[in-house]
Amino acid sequence: MNAADELSALPAVLTAVFLVGGAAITLIGSLGLLTLRSFYERVHAPTLGTTLGTACIAIASMIYFSALGTRPVLHELLIIVLIITTTPIGLMILVNAALVRDKSESDGAPQRKAKDEHP
Repeated sequence: MNAADELSALPAVLTAVFLVGGAAITLIGSLGLLTLRSFYERVHAPTLGTTLGTACIAIASMIYFSALGTRPVLHELLIIVLIITTTPIGLMILVNAALVRDKSESDGAPQRKAKDEHP
C-alpha cells in the first residue's frame, strides 16, 4: 500500500496545484534568463522564479506531509524564510557589483567628443 493512497482528495489537489504552479513559475524564470538581453534584465527573472517557485513547492510539501502525518509539518517554513530573504539580497549584491564594474570600466575609457564639438 502506498502512502499517497491514504491521502484525501483536498490535500492531494492542493499539493498538485502548488507543486505544478511552483515548477511552472521556476521554469518561466529560467526561460527569462535565457531570453532577456542585458545582465540587468536577466538577473530579475530567475530571482523572482526562484523565490516564488520555491515557496510554492515548499507549501506543497507542507500540505502533503501534514495530511499524511498526525501533526502539522512546519520545517519548510524555515526554507521559505531563508529563500525569501537570501535571494533578493544576492540579487542586490550582484547588481551593485555590476554597477561598480560598469562605472570603473567607463571611467577608464577615453571619452568621445560630440560630432559638433571642435578641438
